[in-house]
Amino acid sequence: MKPFIQRVRTLMLGLMIAAGAFPGPANDFLTPQEIAKIQDAQDIDQRIKIYLEAAALRLKTAAERLAGKESASEDPLEFFSVEAMLDGYYRILHAVMLNLEDASANSKTDQKKFQIAMKSLKSATEVDGKQLELLKKTAEDQRKEEVWNLVKKAIEINNGAHEGAAAALSRKMAH
Repeated sequence: MKPFIQRVRTLMLGLMIAAGAFPGPANDFLTPQEIAKIQDAQDIDQRIKIYLEAAALRLKTAAERLAGKESASEDPLEFFSVEAMLDGYYRILHAVMLNLEDASANSKTDQKKFQIAMKSLKSATEVDGKQLELLKKTAEDQRKEEVWNLVKKAIEINNGAHEGAAAALSRKMAH
């Protein structure tokens, strides 16, 4: 089991280096409700699930905003711009990678829950990748350069996270 953990840790570290460490406050890209849920989720699989749900919500809401749909007054992302949501998506995936790296380095991590988290990441990044491509096309069509640049950055981290999760899962299956 130890060689697998070392490979996952090395892979996640490589992904983080490739993605670039993102400076700034740790939680300003999450809502207070999301922060509370994450703090309550002690198991890695549940924590990653919450992060990935927050990431998907940002993509969905960004797409709606670009399509001209206004946010409802009770929408937790009501005051987030499209650009802030795309930046938030990037930062959420970065946080996911950090959490997975920490979990892989912790000998007390439940390996089954870690595998569930990796499968969730792989699955979510497949779905998100399709949504990001649609957002990229919309940004091109609307000639929104900043949005397009942020989508491109989000696509890069999404692809890296997907490849990392797929590689880690395939290595685990080989053992």
